[in-house]
Amino acid sequence: MAEDWQAGGFGLYIHWPFCQAKCPYCDFNSHVAREIDQSRWLWAYLSEIDRYGEMLSGRVLNSVFFGGGTPSLMNPEVVAAILDRVRRTWPAANDLEVTLEANPGSVEAGKFRAFSQGGVSRISMGVQALNDRDLKRLGRIHSVKEAQQAFDIARQTFDRVSFDLIYARQDQTLDEWRSELREALGMAIDHLSLYQLTIEQGTAFGDRYAAGRLRGLPEDDLAADMYHATQEICDAAGLGAYEVSNHAKPGSESRHNMIYWRYGDYVGIGPGAHGRITRDGQRFATEAFSSPERWLTSVEQGNAEKRAKALSAQDQATEYLLMGLRITDGIDPQRFAALSGVPLNPETVAHLQEIGMIETKANAMRATRQGRAVLNAVIRDLLPE
Repeated sequence: MAEDWQAGGFGLYIHWPFCQAKCPYCDFNSHVAREIDQSRWLWAYLSEIDRYGEMLSGRVLNSVFFGGGTPSLMNPEVVAAILDRVRRTWPAANDLEVTLEANPGSVEAGKFRAFSQGGVSRISMGVQALNDRDLKRLGRIHSVKEAQQAFDIARQTFDRVSFDLIYARQDQTLDEWRSELREALGMAIDHLSLYQLTIEQGTAFGDRYAAGRLRGLPEDDLAADMYHATQEICDAAGLGAYEVSNHAKPGSESRHNMIYWRYGDYVGIGPGAHGRITRDGQRFATEAFSSPERWLTSVEQGNAEKRAKALSAQDQATEYLLMGLRITDGIDPQRFAALSGVPLNPETVAHLQEIGMIETKANAMRATRQGRAVLNAVIRDLLPE
């Protein structure tokens, strides 16, 4: 009998925790360091790949994702050596996707060619804004011109290139966002990630907001209008939303992120990396130590896992619902019931259908466009008490 994770696939996430500068909105585990011993980091990554390889041998690997931080700061030789070890450890799917995140300021033509030759097949670039005023406000160290030059280099080197933009920024108008989005679509190859600016505790923006010094943020109604405009403009350009914040041409969806949203298994390697792995029929949530030095030292001592928590049936069903309703494919209610042991409440499902928040057909239940705009409320209603 197939284990549940096989419905979503198997991926590997590798976290590179270093950046050239810390952005004020960023709550990821990223750090600025003057010196980095990349040979020591390579040894640690390879050691963890070997450890997980023994634990999860024989699985077909669908994707590898280098995230961060800024993985484009890695030496191409390090990336190539990691991918060589990965291929020796797990059989790879014929369409294995290997994504590397890049910031425009760290893009060089020769380096990108070396990444491609080492096995990277897809680039995800953190552009974030297409005007210099807002790039400065967001703490980005590149200009619009540098971002466009970096994108051109990526496009000449890789068949698949995605980039990120943030909207609902300070003092941004709806017309400005529409214009910027159309400009982005004129550049886009096959994929865009479009995120609403969120103010997270523990970030520089979070501190400024709490002190009343982060002015010009849009009201909720304006942010909602920007979200709806995003859907309409991207749909018209042939890059429909396949997930709440991600848009792609058909067939160009991020295979790695789809593993998360379809609730597959994935190994997380690197400081602060999270994973979901199934062993002997039990799914575990793993988390590595966040401090880069602590993580390195722990690997050298034999295990960089801060914790590996066994997930209950209800935990798994909840995570499946939380992740699966983000994508337009939606979830399989029978799979939810198999995980949970309890089916979704038919009265709640019927009510949400009646008010246009969800729709069901065959073995799928998905949020409508209206439902995705208020997805947290829809999920809250669906979850068993």
